[in-house]
Amino acid sequence: MDPVTVNVTIARPREDVFAYLADVANHPEFTDHFLREWRLTREDSSGRGAGGRFRMRRRLDRFGWGDFTLAEVEAPYRIVARGRAGKMNRIRTLQTFTLTPGSGATTRVEWTYETDPPLPSDRLLEALGGRGWIRRNHGRALRRLRSILEEDRDRGRRATLAGG
Repeated sequence: MDPVTVNVTIARPREDVFAYLADVANHPEFTDHFLREWRLTREDSSGRGAGGRFRMRRRLDRFGWGDFTLAEVEAPYRIVARGRAGKMNRIRTLQTFTLTPGSGATTRVEWTYETDPPLPSDRLLEALGGRGWIRRNHGRALRRLRSILEEDRDRGRRATLAGG
């Protein structure tokens, strides 16, 4: 799929926003409206190598599990997460959070998501609404991120280790 990009401006310093996003345990707080059953993949939930596994809440999706691991963490500028999703985790995913300072103490957060579906059937399913679904839900997630960091509201639950 071609990259999908969504952005938001948050009235917080870039270092604060980066520290929040670099901790995977915080991600369910702003994505729990469409990503459920979060589990951390290791005990240390922040920094390079931290990751999470979750279930996407999508109509008629039997293979809604996905995961990601923070592959690059360049403070306070960029976070790159590589993962897999779909049936038998065969669709590779790439997420990038890019943080740029704005005027005053604001931060512009740009989130980019792309996939590499290996089969024609996977490409067809993405073409039938995958881009729109991703854009809508992650747009809402970034707006929730803004309200959490600016106003300390709309918090969901933090991720935990499986069985913990």
